[in-house]
Amino acid sequence: MQLLKNYFRSPAASLGLILLLLIIIVALIAGWIFPTNPLSLAGRPLQWPFTNPKFWLGTDQVGRDIAAQLFHGARISLLIGLVATLIAIFIGIVIGALSGFYGGVIDDLLMRITESFQILPNFLLLLVAVAIFGSTLPIVVIAIGAVSWPSVARLTRAEFLSLRQREFVQAGRTLGMSNTRLMFREILPNALPPVIMYASVILSTAILMESALAFLHLSDPNVASWGNLIGGGRAVLRQQWYVSALPGIAMLLTVLAISLVGQGLNDALNPRLQKQNPS
Repeated sequence: MQLLKNYFRSPAASLGLILLLLIIIVALIAGWIFPTNPLSLAGRPLQWPFTNPKFWLGTDQVGRDIAAQLFHGARISLLIGLVATLIAIFIGIVIGALSGFYGGVIDDLLMRITESFQILPNFLLLLVAVAIFGSTLPIVVIAIGAVSWPSVARLTRAEFLSLRQREFVQAGRTLGMSNTRLMFREILPNALPPVIMYASVILSTAILMESALAFLHLSDPNVASWGNLIGGGRAVLRQQWYVSALPGIAMLLTVLAISLVGQGLNDALNPRLQKQNPS
């Protein structure tokens, strides 16, 4: 309860949560409101929004319903962001925990591997992965997660380095706990709060990275994602700008909502801020 009070103390965090819940509801009801395939041809191409009651957000350059693509695209974008975030957090936590707990040669080796992933920008690595393994949706999601873990690993390592000599860890060693249990049952729960807060950054970045791939026609063209809609509208951007603008606004609101929720979690879980703002 105290965590909820700390979270809802911020109006921006409350607004972000409400906005994110609305986007999730849109994703959940997409199949009910638009039961047909959102990529199927629906009417005359390039109808402006609010000019045809059947297509209240208009149609794109090939005659597909933009509203249907936006609703179904919310499901795809959130799914991509969530799964890619889970992959990145899992890899980052395992590598960071091993590095921070054992130290020494293991730490040096794992950190050199982490640094090798950070030499090049994430998006460039993503382009290489997609070029090698293909651009189907599962590969895109796995590739985004696989290039997003280094920051999580460094953050987890820093937390483990500060916690591994604490009294509760020493007590666990005295009781004969295994290293695996110490890492993942004792230390990790105390190291998770900053990782959970950083997850919002990965989630937002994953959505943007998939959209950037779709804009370059390197994502899966067989799914109704916001990025594919933006990329398709590039050819008619000067005259029918709404084709790209509408999914762009949806993406902006989603990333903003996730960022506000992440900041709210940061404020709620930060003990220093709790001391400055006692209830």
